[in-house]
Amino acid sequence: MTEKLTQISKTTSFNGFGVALVNDKEVLYQNGFGVSNIRENARYTESTVQNIASVSKTVIGLAILKAQELGHLNLDEPVNKYIPFNVFNPEYPEVPITIRHLVTHTSSIVDTEEYLTRNLILKDTLNLVQNLSIDISPTRFNPPSTKISLEDFLKNLLDAGGEWYTEEVFSTKKPGSTFEYSNVGASLAALVLEKAVGTTYDEFTTQYILRPLKMNSSGWSFDAIEFSNYSPTYQDKQTPYPYYSLVGYPDGGLLTTSSDMGKFILELMKGYYGNGTLLSEQSYKEYFTPQLTAENFINRSASEYSDEYNMGITMGFGSTGNFGHTGGDPGMSSVIWFFKEKRMGRYFIVNTDWDTKSSGKDQKAIYDLLDEYFIKLDSLSKSTK
Repeated sequence: MTEKLTQISKTTSFNGFGVALVNDKEVLYQNGFGVSNIRENARYTESTVQNIASVSKTVIGLAILKAQELGHLNLDEPVNKYIPFNVFNPEYPEVPITIRHLVTHTSSIVDTEEYLTRNLILKDTLNLVQNLSIDISPTRFNPPSTKISLEDFLKNLLDAGGEWYTEEVFSTKKPGSTFEYSNVGASLAALVLEKAVGTTYDEFTTQYILRPLKMNSSGWSFDAIEFSNYSPTYQDKQTPYPYYSLVGYPDGGLLTTSSDMGKFILELMKGYYGNGTLLSEQSYKEYFTPQLTAENFINRSASEYSDEYNMGITMGFGSTGNFGHTGGDPGMSSVIWFFKEKRMGRYFIVNTDWDTKSSGKDQKAIYDLLDEYFIKLDSLSKSTK
């Protein structure tokens, strides 16, 4: 499999990619291929660090359920019980927005242009100067001096007295009624957790998720990882984006490796079958229980590989009942996906913007190999037990 994936990496439309493959008992395979840094001609390996975008949201669900187990909060409580500002849909001021609404994307909170333009922050100004050839017109990168706390960011967006508040941050739908994917809502869930547990989201998730799983190369900031292993992201195979982070980091800012993600998806697979270590069996059942019905969707995706046919607690479901989450930010795409009947989980990430024509073909070739060798590796795994 390594030989075949290496061959594919030589002709892909992206510079580098990482993969991991698990059954319900162990990590079967993890590796990286291609180039992580074209300036240094550094190879992409299982130890290469990348941001994984919205796949990070699956951590929010685990953290919220852990906090519920510890007695700090309840999924069906209103968010205004915990946060130091008031969040309500002006169309339905009497209807409380609950934590469950946030983690199932039914809060009626939507992403506005203010969120999109203020969320990306440059690591440093020099970083942009070194990348003057880049076309950043599709995305705005803000200078480091504009970075503010998660609380201030969300207050400015969601509180009626906030600097960037507009009523458009809420849809016309009643809270709890309609699925509308929301990055802002996901980050608000993380802020609720912070206020409920009395520590920051990154500290709580490091203590209760990353460290127990020995995801020692992962973290929520550049300071928390080995930066020399970090892969830039690329607009195309020649043009890097500047290094950036997210103010709303819980909804998309986890920095991790293929090796660590192997551990993470193994835990999720074990949790699905009642053998997880992070949460109780009851909490994992909640995490993986589809929370919505057809009435909660306006345009429901029927694709078996869509993560928006239904929602668990931040975990998406396809139409066949398989589950996972996708992610995308400037210069990268990621996906975790689980096949419950095969008892297979896989992770895939690239460090270059998606080229629709060729990247999909490359992805299929990689998936076909993972599926083919899963059968062999899974059989070998069982025969040695």
